[in-house]
Amino acid sequence: VKPSLVQVESPCDHVLLLRLNRPEKRNALSNAMIAELADHVRQAESEKNCRCIVLTGGEAFFSAGADIAEMRADGIAAIQNRKRAEDWAVLESARVPIVAAVSGLCVGGGHELVMLCDMAVAARNARFGQPEIKLGHIPGDGATQRLIRLVGKYAAMKMILTGETVSAAEALQMGLVGEVVDDGACEARAIEIAKLIARHSSRALALAKDSVRAAQELPLSAGLERERRNIALAFTTRDQKEGLAAFFEKRPPDFKDE
Repeated sequence: VKPSLVQVESPCDHVLLLRLNRPEKRNALSNAMIAELADHVRQAESEKNCRCIVLTGGEAFFSAGADIAEMRADGIAAIQNRKRAEDWAVLESARVPIVAAVSGLCVGGGHELVMLCDMAVAARNARFGQPEIKLGHIPGDGATQRLIRLVGKYAAMKMILTGETVSAAEALQMGLVGEVVDDGACEARAIEIAKLIARHSSRALALAKDSVRAAQELPLSAGLERERRNIALAFTTRDQKEGLAAFFEKRPPDFKDE
């Protein structure tokens, strides 16, 4: 029996931890691994008990990028095929907040995967990059579009056109990650953040995430309209009424994700 390409853990209530598990290939993102990741996210959303996902890899490498062996064998079909696009879209459109915990090497498709997450915590030994130019091609899972939105034109161009990596400290300064912590503490810190998120209603979390993400793609007027729509939806939920009641009654809210 082949080992699972993605290990699943439950570090605490309402939090799911997904660990990339292909150490012999430095967690290279094969089509099979991306499919497994997407399946776990789909299942987490269908069970309605998960309020936050932590995504991590190993201590020495988060992911070394797309699977070069698949590219050599299948050419462009390795990274441009319907199943991969559908699975990648599941990760991109996940309603559940995703916190990345990044240690070691995080490049190519691995870095593009982190950019799909809602927050990123990096260990001091983390290195981020888009080295595809060194192989004679370009990023193909979103980096040319997402990186410029995160760090601006000049920093994005430097990373993509040189193919060189940046340190965790540089990534923090650029806005690629939200926090940098000591080596060995990254996963625990990501779980801490996930616990803070998981105190809240999954309905409100999904609406908040949708509103914030819309800001990256929509003009301000359309983004504000999305926000107005989403807060109106939040006011239709049982959890909103419970949150308000708990505030006035000076007690912790008992959210039911309804």
